[in-house]
This record gives sequence, C-alpha cells and structure tokens, in this order.
Amino acid sequence: MYYSFENLEVWKRACNLAVHIYDLLQCSTDYGLRDQMQRSAVSIASNIAEGSERSGKDFARYLTIARGSAAELRTQTYIAAKIGQIPLEVMTEIVKETREISRMLTGLAKSVIKRQRSKIE
Repeated sequence: MYYSFENLEVWKRACNLAVHIYDLLQCSTDYGLRDQMQRSAVSIASNIAEGSERSGKDFARYLTIARGSAAELRTQTYIAAKIGQIPLEVMTEIVKETREISRMLTGLAKSVIKRQRSKIE
C-alpha cells in the first residue's frame, strides 16, 4: 500500500517547523547557529520524504535519521536560548514540537516495520 509523504501529518508538521525556524532566525547574525538550525529543521521533513520513496526497511531507517535531526534541532534550540538568540518561550514551544514529531516518527517507523513483516509472513 503506497501513500504519499505529502499526506503524512508528521511530514506536514516537520515542514511547518522548518518554516517557523527560518522565520524565527531570519534576522539572526549568528550565521553558524542559524545555518545549523535551518539545516536540521529541513532535514527532518526531507528524510521523511526521501524515505517514503524507498522500501519499507529503508523508510524506517530514514525515519530514524529524521528523529536524529529532530534531536539535533532540539539541542540547538537549547543553545540558541542560552545565548539569547531566541526567547525562552519560543525554545519551550520548539522543544515541545520536536518531541512530538519524534514520537510521531517512532510510531510511523513501528507501523512501517510491522507492515513489512506482515508482507514477509
């Protein structure tokens, strides 16, 4: 059963998060941190999309990579708040969203693996 990544709620949320990060850091002069946060945010949605076009086993692996990017963004968000690049309230919001996206990715990966196993049996 094929489904398009564009229909996945987790992909939509990851895209919205990436846009939020771009908007949030648009005027930041800390170019290194800004670039890293933007790359991490884009990587979440990109890995979901790329993985969805591969086999079930590869898809699950790409979802794991996307979770890693979410954790990376969460770490960078903590740092950005500590050095005054973003307000604490915004940090809390981004941390909450990255955690929820990670949970969604874990659930989707489990579903993909389960579906893959049922095809084999």
